[in-house]
Amino acid sequence: MPSWRGAAVVALLRPGRVSAPSEARCRRGSPGPDFALCPLPLLAGPGFMDLYMMNCELLATCSALGYLEGDVYHKEPDCLESVKDLIRYLRYEDETRDVRQQLGAAQILQNDLLPLIAQYPQDKLLFDAVVRLMVNLTQPALLCFGKVPHDPGSRHCFLQVVSYLQAYKEAFASEKVFGVLSEKLYDLLQLDWEQRQEEDNLLVERILLLVRNVLHIPADPEEEKSVDDDASTHDRVLWAMHVSGMDDLLKFLASSSAEQQWALHVLEIVSLMFRDQQDPEQLVATGQARLAKEQAADVRDLELLRQRELAERKSRVFQRGSRHSRFGGSYVVQGLKSIGDRDLVFHKGLHNLKDHSHDLGKEPRRVPKRRQPAREAEPCRRSALNVRLFLREFCGDFLESCYNPLMHLVKDQLLREKSQQHDETYYLWAMAFFMAFNRGRHFRPELVSETVSVRAFHFIEQNLTAYYEAMLLDKKEATSWARRMHLALKAYRELLTTVQEMDRSPDEAVRDSSRIIKNNIFYLMEYRELFLALFRKFEESRQPRSFLRDLVETTHLFLKMLEAFCRGRNNLVVQSKRVRRKKQPRAGRPAPPAQPRAPQELEELWPSLAEQLGACAQGAEPLPEDVVPFDAASETPVEEQRAEAMVRIQDSLLGHQAPAALTLLRSAREVWPEQDVFGSPQAALEEEIQLLRQILFAPLPRQAAPEVEEPGEEEEEEEEVEEELASVQVSEKEFNFLDYLKRFASASVVKAYVLLLRGYRQNSAHTNHCVAKMLHRIAYDLKMEALLFQLSVFCIFNRLLSDPSATAYKELVTFAKYVLGKFFALAATNKKVYVELLFWKSTATVREMTEGYGSLQEGEDSGARRAPKWTLQEEEELRELYLKYKGVEGADVIGSILAHLRAPSRTRKQVIKQLVRLGLAESVKDFPRERKGTRLVLWTEEQELELQRLFEEFQGAEDILGNIMKHLTAKRSKARVVEKLLSLGLVAERKELYKKRKRKPGLPGMSEDRSPWGAAGREDPAEEEEEESDSEEEEAWEEGGAGNRAMEGPREQGTENQAAPEQDVQGLARHLRQGGLAGSLLWLQNCLNRAAEDREEDGTTQPVPLVPLLEENEDAMENQGFQKLLRKVGVRAPANEQESFWRIPAKLSPEQLRRLAASVAQEEPEGEEGSPGGPDASPEQRAQALQTLRLARRKRGAPALPEEETPGPEQPPVSPGSDLQRVRTVQSQLGPKRSRVIHSDDDEDPEIQAEAPAQPDPTSDREGTWPPRRRKRLRIEEEEED
Repeated sequence: MPSWRGAAVVALLRPGRVSAPSEARCRRGSPGPDFALCPLPLLAGPGFMDLYMMNCELLATCSALGYLEGDVYHKEPDCLESVKDLIRYLRYEDETRDVRQQLGAAQILQNDLLPLIAQYPQDKLLFDAVVRLMVNLTQPALLCFGKVPHDPGSRHCFLQVVSYLQAYKEAFASEKVFGVLSEKLYDLLQLDWEQRQEEDNLLVERILLLVRNVLHIPADPEEEKSVDDDASTHDRVLWAMHVSGMDDLLKFLASSSAEQQWALHVLEIVSLMFRDQQDPEQLVATGQARLAKEQAADVRDLELLRQRELAERKSRVFQRGSRHSRFGGSYVVQGLKSIGDRDLVFHKGLHNLKDHSHDLGKEPRRVPKRRQPAREAEPCRRSALNVRLFLREFCGDFLESCYNPLMHLVKDQLLREKSQQHDETYYLWAMAFFMAFNRGRHFRPELVSETVSVRAFHFIEQNLTAYYEAMLLDKKEATSWARRMHLALKAYRELLTTVQEMDRSPDEAVRDSSRIIKNNIFYLMEYRELFLALFRKFEESRQPRSFLRDLVETTHLFLKMLEAFCRGRNNLVVQSKRVRRKKQPRAGRPAPPAQPRAPQELEELWPSLAEQLGACAQGAEPLPEDVVPFDAASETPVEEQRAEAMVRIQDSLLGHQAPAALTLLRSAREVWPEQDVFGSPQAALEEEIQLLRQILFAPLPRQAAPEVEEPGEEEEEEEEVEEELASVQVSEKEFNFLDYLKRFASASVVKAYVLLLRGYRQNSAHTNHCVAKMLHRIAYDLKMEALLFQLSVFCIFNRLLSDPSATAYKELVTFAKYVLGKFFALAATNKKVYVELLFWKSTATVREMTEGYGSLQEGEDSGARRAPKWTLQEEEELRELYLKYKGVEGADVIGSILAHLRAPSRTRKQVIKQLVRLGLAESVKDFPRERKGTRLVLWTEEQELELQRLFEEFQGAEDILGNIMKHLTAKRSKARVVEKLLSLGLVAERKELYKKRKRKPGLPGMSEDRSPWGAAGREDPAEEEEEESDSEEEEAWEEGGAGNRAMEGPREQGTENQAAPEQDVQGLARHLRQGGLAGSLLWLQNCLNRAAEDREEDGTTQPVPLVPLLEENEDAMENQGFQKLLRKVGVRAPANEQESFWRIPAKLSPEQLRRLAASVAQEEPEGEEGSPGGPDASPEQRAQALQTLRLARRKRGAPALPEEETPGPEQPPVSPGSDLQRVRTVQSQLGPKRSRVIHSDDDEDPEIQAEAPAQPDPTSDREGTWPPRRRKRLRIEEEEED
């Protein structure tokens, strides 16, 4: 039996332990028979036994706590154990929170726990346990249940827990309880950090959590139906905190640099303290005389009510008496039709005619729950006067000493992700509340300087955008995300208001700061586009009307500040971003390839070009000077524009512009001198002419011309492919305020404003002014009043003009008359405008309404961009093709029509529209586009196992990803497959899945090094990233293989002149030795040899970091020349900010590592300065270098490396690194034997195998395993090259 259960049973069996406490408990409110010791139901069955036994154990445990006699609480000897038992019960409660409900019904916290901490505050263990139990009991119900339950049973349990929490809050409204907590917290904070134990820190945190939980308990609306200025339960809790000094302790925790760990707890408690004081301006005005502005507002409201009352009284005077007339007749209302075609017959008095409606007697249409307007937040309630005075003083002190340091700490914890989820909402609330309080109370910008900056704008904009996206994605929690977005919007609005207030400051430095902030926020595009995005995605069912009101007012303030900022500047330059999307080519319409010219035409063209080139050689024809071989403004890097330059040279030759082609060739040679792609620098004119001839005859691949689509097709057309490569193009442009204002002239924005205008009676005067100002900007400034020609808008105008208190809305009345006048003026010339009232309109429709229908088709620029009209012959051809391919099963009808249509410029959308016009199809939806992607999102377990099996099967293939895509059952995109392989840990980087392709020599656009070290021999790692880009460009180059082979002749000369990579490494090492880095080179050589030995012993290959322990080596790692050497030998730089050291990659074999070490430590001629063997080197360095060389040679053995030919008996032995070895290596690279060895593992020359040394030596066992090592080396080299 567990100890706690045994203690409960013992407590039940002890005499005298149950009787007295149980009687007292019954007197103060017993929960009923559930807690009585009834032996009869125990025999009812096993289902009831656990329930009643649990209640009995709870009752016994609660009885063992102690009892209350008068005002003195007497604890039992095992009180501490009983408290721990209750904590254990709460830990194992079920989903209905039965233990929590029973303890709440028994009022354990009010009658036992609170008297315990008040009576025994010196008992440290008991005090700690009781506080821990109370923190558990007072935690929010939403945290206990996870979310608000929907089923009735769980919802009832949820409401029960909430009611018990409200009773707990009533019990905590005691000065005595908070006095004990404040004293204990004060004693703990008095301890220095050396004396404070871990238990003390836990107790401090639990006290703060207890205060947080009590303040978080919501108010009971049924119990607190009191008027303003009456003390509520929350007000009494706040007053108890103030009297006990808890508020001073909170200010100390917020301002002390030694208590920074409690920053988020303090900010959360402060935000909950002001949960009822939602208006900081009213809090500022507490205890002060009413301002003239407030008095005028009250007078205006009273006058409004008086006018409405007088209008109602006047209408009653004109009504007939209530006495029934026996001879009241019936009337025929002319012009008002009844259900049939006749006029309406009205059987009531004429004074009731204006109230007649056809909707009388009809059942109102039920609105679905998902479409009902979102609920507003609870109305703001004004606290008692003494509480407001205390809170006003608290806010002033908080701003003076706590706001800036506390907000800095909280912001730092939020950015470092040291907080819990959604803790940034407290930060946003504090920013909005205290900055508004500071603005209302003698504005001092230095008190809120921490949150008045461009970083604060960026932080709010980031969170606002994140909430906005989460609200669109998370449909179930859309209301919660909308509330958080409302908080962020309030903070953004207050930040703008503070910046505007800084403009009016008498201090010049403050005005300069405001100007700098406005320069930044108006320059960046994100801040200007934020309000447009919020208006377009506003949904009444998710976001309350208060959010729309704040959004309209914030937009009004932003536009007002932006307009004033632009007014004093003639040319304001802002940032502009444009997303360019690169779509994959459409399967139905492949791009037409470039039409090559016949060789006979080129032969006829060449003599004339040769004459021009000869004239250039004699100086008779000048060469152009302003020829640039690359486009500096293009997004394509200069290194990748080499192929485009080759095409430009060919175009110049085809255009009979031989001098321009020659100049372009020479300019391209200066830009891209590597590999002598455009000839060697010392090439004569004859060689250049020969090279131009080869370029002319080479069939170079060309990019397909961009497809011309009709306007609007990009927006309406569905996406064809699942993935797109989007690149953001950032530029600058001159800002025009009216052009920016035109972005708000859309139906979605006008709908939101009209929705807010509908409640003009409930809106404040400032809100109505913001709405009228924006609609006035659209109607008057932009001359787009036709956007407001909508029936719902006119209904609001009618209600406004007939309102008895219309004089209070002079601005709205004037604007309504202006719009109605414009409407009737337009209706005189365009009778169709009455029908247009039924629809919301776009700007294009507005233009057609005002300028005449068809004006868009007759525009000057639009004719060139619109598709040509269909002729009768084309329509007949389209009809025949449609009837021909309509019955083909599984075929794309539109794709087949486009393939056989004579007019090549027709698009898919044009064909579908024409089919609908001809009546051959009912709608566009009859021709859904076949999607290349899939809708599969989640991977099942079987699919993951299949993917893992396919990866293991094709791991050694050249195209791993291509083979997996071919054999995968559930078709997915390549990006999804790559992401899944990365998440499963099958590959570490995306480059491991790239297709291993052998580069053709002499390809234009080929940027890799042809060294046997592959990517390790490159100087710039950016080149590797360029090669690892998309494979589409590489495949396009491979398609032009004939032209590339025509260019191989001059390219081979450049390959022969290229130095071997070992010689490059030795040259770099020689320069570094001369620079005094001989010791660092020796350290690098030892690291490479040590890594080779470890990989031979362990048989595993892992990246090995190069950790410099000496200061000399650290300085060398920062040297650019040394880093260049590291890249040459294949050492990888840190991949991201999480890596600090360079690493020896895992793909280098031990033989490669030793070869690299030997190249780094190659002996220099005697007498050369800076070398280990020179006169400047120390004897230890020379001895160590020679020892390393001997060790490397001994490890390598007598036979040459797999890349070299095996020396026969008649060949002299070749020392590693010698000139003869380099010459043979170059010859083996160029000769056919080298190619045969690389491309075949089995077709080796038997003579070479016979010439291998047969005598036994220490390395004979390694010769037996030579062929498999050669195959492994071949695989590594191919991976590095790709």
